Amino acid sequence: MPTLLEIFEALLTPSLPVVILGILVVLGGPVIFHLILASSQTYTTPPTVLLLGPDNAGKTALLTLYERGTAPAQTHTSQVAHAVELNASTDSASKTSYKNHEDATGTHTKFLLVDTPGHGKLRNVAVGKLERAEKLKAIVFVVDAAALSEHETLAPTASYLYDVLLYLQKRANDKSKATKSAVPVLIAANKMDLFTALPSTMVKSHLEAELTRIRASRSKGLLDSGVGMDDVGSEEQDAWLGEYGSDKFSFRQMQEFDIEVEVMPGSVVSETPGAEKWWWWIAQRV
Repeated sequence: MPTLLEIFEALLTPSLPVVILGILVVLGGPVIFHLILASSQTYTTPPTVLLLGPDNAGKTALLTLYERGTAPAQTHTSQVAHAVELNASTDSASKTSYKNHEDATGTHTKFLLVDTPGHGKLRNVAVGKLERAEKLKAIVFVVDAAALSEHETLAPTASYLYDVLLYLQKRANDKSKATKSAVPVLIAANKMDLFTALPSTMVKSHLEAELTRIRASRSKGLLDSGVGMDDVGSEEQDAWLGEYGSDKFSFRQMQEFDIEVEVMPGSVVSETPGAEKWWWWIAQRV
């Protein structure tokens, strides 16, 4: 039987078998490692909940609140996406609070809460997360209820929401993604602690009215773009949010695509109404 020294010397002696063995180790090792990781990905990737919405709506503050139990004194506009792993439990009312998400006793689910940039120039980061998120369970779209009565805030907020809902609608209609379940959307009407905040019913009606206007504007733009008449029908329908041909848009129309949309009031910085209801909504869906 060859000794260890003889085996070591044989490996260091240039020969065709040694060269082939070296190539197999160098090239095959990473491939095998990748296959092992890929095969276990289903079991290691937790469910994902995306925080979307325009800048200054309170997404980063909400992420910090759920992660640390207290809201930050101030936040800065996010430049990149940031994720934290949290626990959600629905065992009893006492375990639904974000303040004890580190409690792993009882029935609980680990999930990733992902904050995304809301600035228009950085929105491609959020869109990329939306398109590539694995095991996407829900979307929390945060809006500033205290500024939504201003057109300068309402228009871009609704435009962003239109793109998100339209993506989910197309995703639901995509036959190749039929195995993926529909993604529910919570519109978190934040800053309800402020005097200028609109009630959640008005947040809903303002957004629906603006989404109706955007839908009509985009439909007209398609007709005026010079697209052939034979193609207008299909392209217009693909870009039409909700019930095709309806005069007014309502979130209820998204149920046709099994997409639940709910508007819920709350506040990141105040205990009343607070952010517990949003947490409970998330816990029910992960």
